Amino acid sequence: MTEQSATLTGFIAQVKEHQVIWALQDETNDGFVVCDSSEYEDTDVMPLWSSKDAAQSHCTEEWADYSAVEIKLGEFLEYWVGDLNDDGVLVGIDWQVDQDCEELDPIVLAKSLVDVEEE
Repeated sequence: MTEQSATLTGFIAQVKEHQVIWALQDETNDGFVVCDSSEYEDTDVMPLWSSKDAAQSHCTEEWADYSAVEIKLGEFLEYWVGDLNDDGVLVGIDWQVDQDCEELDPIVLAKSLVDVEEE
């Protein structure tokens, strides 16, 4: 296995402890925040966070109409990874405003998380 970044290691530790991932969902419950990749042209990224507070702190300005919602780890691995992969959407872990954040293929993230899912 390749060496993990400090961001990914911290993300995995938090997810392992709480068994949830956080995303931002709009007030109609129809859509989630997806933005342009800072690394790849014509590629979308779905920001994800390892804590509610970190996710909620981004509900300002253009994302003011969104709120932090939890995605159970098992649900993320079973449903979300395949859909994101099929749509060609990367995931941005522990996203920070105005910074280049770590963007991963959802399959790569899933491989890192599969070992921390509770039985």
